[in-house]
Amino acid sequence: MEDTLLSCYRALDLTDEKGFLCGRILGDFGVDIVKIEPPGGDPSRNIGPFYHDIPDPEKSLYWFAYNANKRGITLNIETADGRDIFKRLVKTADFVIESFPPGYMDSIGLGYETLSHINPGVILTSITPFGQTGPWRDYSGADIALWALSSYMYVTGDEDRPPVWLSHPQSYLHAGLEAAAGTLTALHYRQLTGEGQWVDVSAQQSLVLISLQNQQYWDLARFNPRRAGAFQQRSGVRWAYQRRLWECKDGFVTFILFSGHLGAVGNRALTEWMDREGLAPEHMKKIDWDTFDPQAADLTDEEYAQMMDALAQFFKRHTKAELYEQAAKARIVLYPCSTMEDLRNDPQLAARDFWVEVEHDELPDRISYPRPATRFSAGACNIRLRAPTVGQHNAQIYQGELGLSPGEMVALKQAGVI
Repeated sequence: MEDTLLSCYRALDLTDEKGFLCGRILGDFGVDIVKIEPPGGDPSRNIGPFYHDIPDPEKSLYWFAYNANKRGITLNIETADGRDIFKRLVKTADFVIESFPPGYMDSIGLGYETLSHINPGVILTSITPFGQTGPWRDYSGADIALWALSSYMYVTGDEDRPPVWLSHPQSYLHAGLEAAAGTLTALHYRQLTGEGQWVDVSAQQSLVLISLQNQQYWDLARFNPRRAGAFQQRSGVRWAYQRRLWECKDGFVTFILFSGHLGAVGNRALTEWMDREGLAPEHMKKIDWDTFDPQAADLTDEEYAQMMDALAQFFKRHTKAELYEQAAKARIVLYPCSTMEDLRNDPQLAARDFWVEVEHDELPDRISYPRPATRFSAGACNIRLRAPTVGQHNAQIYQGELGLSPGEMVALKQAGVI
């Protein structure tokens, strides 16, 4: 097995889907992640999609994706015996990750004060919708609510319609990323001081951070972005709301008319290409791209709309590969929108060994996983373990590490503890 970066550390992962990614990231870096589920398995095992679309708690691709590089045990921490076992595990843990509602860990006698008394160096990372403090601390946080309350939805959708949700639920993925960064920062602090601490992560705040890019519009162009839709006809600021996604023969590409030197080169080349195919409007051919300013472009709304229509027609004539190949040669700022099939066949990703086949003993074939994006000259960052089946490592940890006898294991299972 390859040497990993953080293999000397251990984390106890009590999270549900709100915190899975935090443990997955730490596991990718080599931390020994012990995923703790209630007896019978975590309810999130029922989140799809499923392997071959067969609903089965042991075939959830969602579970596979976010719980790889973890060992798995079952434990009911709401029982006295379960709490005792958990406390024994805490003695050898560096991190405890949880995503229960604020106050829950304290209510069952496993709050930070208790854990730090057992292990002064332990780092407790708590992931919640709104954090451990404030008037909203006890509110539930559905994905759509978090996007709305972070302000990000204000700029998504069409101007004449309400805001729209951002595709697949992902607010807690951002929270998990922030939690992993916070956990490792707390580890650095512990290395300096010898003290553990409590890391409090708010999903709402995580999303506010990623929406800060919208402030750059004000800094650069003195306007506040808002929902615009595919075409924006508002005079004066219409260029700030340009369409970015364009349909082509076999999918979509991303393109926008930029200003500046790079924009001038690409816009001129694209205009010439369109003209060769008889699609460039006359007023588009007359634009001085070297002095082009999206905010002050001297075009009527009708001319603007005609140019957008011409661009749409042009892109539909070509495939993603044709557009991207020519764009690279002509320095046009254009990118293909890759599907998963595109990514699976991407030559650059193949050269980087990005995809790895992971064995699942209970399935008839292997499953392709993306490797972690980070590579190190010393120390591996890789997929070492597939996501655990329910209680897969109970014997390994309870008997092999805690020294429980087979008889004790049976008794604990019958009592609903493991």
